[in-house]
Amino acid sequence: MLSVVVTGASSGIGRACVAKAANEGARVFAAVRKHADADSLRDEFGDAVTPILFDVTERLAVRAAAAQVGAMLGGERLSGLVNNAGVAVPGPLLDLDVDELRRQFEVNFFGVHTVTQAFAPLLGADPDRTGPPGRIVMMSSVGGQNGAPFLGAYAASKFAMEGYSQSLRRELMLFGVDVIVIGPGAIATPIWDKAEDEDLERFRNSPFADALGAVRQYMLEQGRKGLAPADVGDLVWHCLTAEKPKPRYAIMRNAFMDRTLPRLMPPRLVDRMIAQRLGLSPKP
Repeated sequence: MLSVVVTGASSGIGRACVAKAANEGARVFAAVRKHADADSLRDEFGDAVTPILFDVTERLAVRAAAAQVGAMLGGERLSGLVNNAGVAVPGPLLDLDVDELRRQFEVNFFGVHTVTQAFAPLLGADPDRTGPPGRIVMMSSVGGQNGAPFLGAYAASKFAMEGYSQSLRRELMLFGVDVIVIGPGAIATPIWDKAEDEDLERFRNSPFADALGAVRQYMLEQGRKGLAPADVGDLVWHCLTAEKPKPRYAIMRNAFMDRTLPRLMPPRLVDRMIAQRLGLSPKP
């Protein structure tokens, strides 16, 4: 039986990953921050899912959770770790306080490192455990390869995750542990409801105020037309079980327009097109 840890499992992509793995017969450890979310997982999945409580930014809690999972596995190895927990801190970079950037990185980057470091012995770095080496799936984003206006902090954290994952994949070859990155585009998850509730009033005096409102509306429209979280859950399961998975997968509704075409076009042309669409061209 495969055993999988999924962070950020309360809703959206994380919840879909839990559902897919549980339905496939895996033993799932679902990491959430709130007792209410743990209760919800128990109600839906019963004994197939074991909720574990921790915030990825709290090192001692993460280590305690890893010890808990290790004890429940006995001497066996963990089959998979899905680093899915993340947040998005929006706003023009010139208007963001450095503490907001730190918060973005604490969750999306340092949190990933904290979790990975804690669970790596269970995946294969501990030679005393038995079974095949596990795999790590990193949930990046289309923003991990393409920086959008007013999502600079988020994009920076995902760019960092991509570089981290590439280096980690090459290092963990020593233990036979693979690292696979998934870069979703817009996925229809509750994150878009949170984006709508985000207070942008503090940027009302910013020269970017008008363009910021346009970007939020565009993101909300795209997000609500996005792929279902279950599509990403299926891809994560493929990454965990395929004989020879690719090192990176992109998943989005319109891959040509959202990923392929911008990568083929000259970057300055892409810049001008974005500026014209959002009203970011220099004033005459």
